[in-house]
Amino acid sequence: MKDSILDAIGSPLVRVPAPEGATIAAKLEGFNPGGSAKDRPAREMVLAAEREGLVQPGDRLVEATSGNTGIGLAVVAAARGYDLTIVMPQSMSEERKQLLRAYGADLELVDGDMTTANQRADELAEAVGGFRVSQFENPANPRAHYRTTAEEIIEQVEGREIDAFVAGVGTGGTITGTATRLLEEFPDMEVVAVEPAANAVLSTGESGSDDYQGMGPGFVSDLVDRDVIDRVETVALADAEAAVRELAREQGILVGQSSGAAYVTAWRVAERIAEPELNCPEVSFDAEDLADADVDEDALADGGDPYDDCPLVVTVFPDSGERYLSAGVFD
Repeated sequence: MKDSILDAIGSPLVRVPAPEGATIAAKLEGFNPGGSAKDRPAREMVLAAEREGLVQPGDRLVEATSGNTGIGLAVVAAARGYDLTIVMPQSMSEERKQLLRAYGADLELVDGDMTTANQRADELAEAVGGFRVSQFENPANPRAHYRTTAEEIIEQVEGREIDAFVAGVGTGGTITGTATRLLEEFPDMEVVAVEPAANAVLSTGESGSDDYQGMGPGFVSDLVDRDVIDRVETVALADAEAAVRELAREQGILVGQSSGAAYVTAWRVAERIAEPELNCPEVSFDAEDLADADVDEDALADGGDPYDDCPLVVTVFPDSGERYLSAGVFD
């Protein structure tokens, strides 16, 4: 029995289709209570502020968000007894706005992007005396992924070597925190960052305009540790949304736009490092299928894993697709 909804934070690592000769496994962060990876830093940032004596239950938290961090903070605020004001760009999906209100957050919408939202959140925090959570600068953000996301992945791969880690970049907390810890276990692992093709700040140094929700804020956060990133890949929104529809309709995995971009990139990486001669089995299999694929049945009887020698790409699917329904992603 969990003592709090915050103790239920965590997600499975699930094998998804991959090129022949490789394995792709995705962390399905939509399983978190608030429906995204942002539950992790939301909890860590608030609890860290409590430990430092900066806030206590009954205080007001203020944050700018494209949605998921705000929803995660709303879960934490409800569970811990805080008031919460969220500033969000008007262009974000209706589901995000409805979820924030459902959890009891006060929501202010702004015309503009995340830069505009951050500026307004600063003004509000000063005006009402609220605690500015500051997800784009708060070191508790990547620390949450170092302590939880990465540790879960290490346990879930069950001794297999991770050859590459792929993650989208928003605040930079997920890729920085998770990759830093994974590299301690797998020092030869390649780290690949994903960003919108139309707003490729990491790749070009220049911001652009894109319709991704939750990835590509238009600037590079101070939390992004470029030293852990080996490559940056860009993905067009149309390609990401096509991947999202494929995952939903063929795998039963309902995820959002940034997850689609992560999957497109993970597939590219897996194609590059695949070893087709290993005869890695398909995602769905039984003992007879494995025998037909020339997998050693004696090894299986001894508890062996037919995937052990296949190059492994791990990625993160940051949220559930339910908060994208009104955005036309699945039309």
